[in-house]
Amino acid sequence: MGGMTLFGVGQRAMSAQLVRMNAAASNLANAGSVTGTEGEAYRPIRPVFQTQYDRASGLSTTVVSGTQQSSAAPIKLYDPDHPLADAEGNVWAAPVDESAEMVEMLDASRQYQNLVEALSTAKQLMLETMRMK
Repeated sequence: MGGMTLFGVGQRAMSAQLVRMNAAASNLANAGSVTGTEGEAYRPIRPVFQTQYDRASGLSTTVVSGTQQSSAAPIKLYDPDHPLADAEGNVWAAPVDESAEMVEMLDASRQYQNLVEALSTAKQLMLETMRMK
């Protein structure tokens, strides 16, 4: 990663925010889903970020090093009429906190917007500098 620029940092940061939004959207899409066993139940995911420092430019950025499933236990619900219910009449629901996922999505969206604004400002300043004679 030699000679990173402001635009490279911004691109990586925007990509990281998109991963956050995608993870939250996946979690929201699976909220309320149920299965017949605890092991099959959906568990929310979170991206794992890692900071990368570029010695050549002195800039640091973030990259997504992977995703991690939540350790939250699925929610056991008694619903004997559900087609997926086990012999005891239980189904297992995904432990997704929809409010927390919306906050996560809004925060990622706000960070993305801030990055777009920062890059737009940098571009404008560069263009103004080039117009100077």
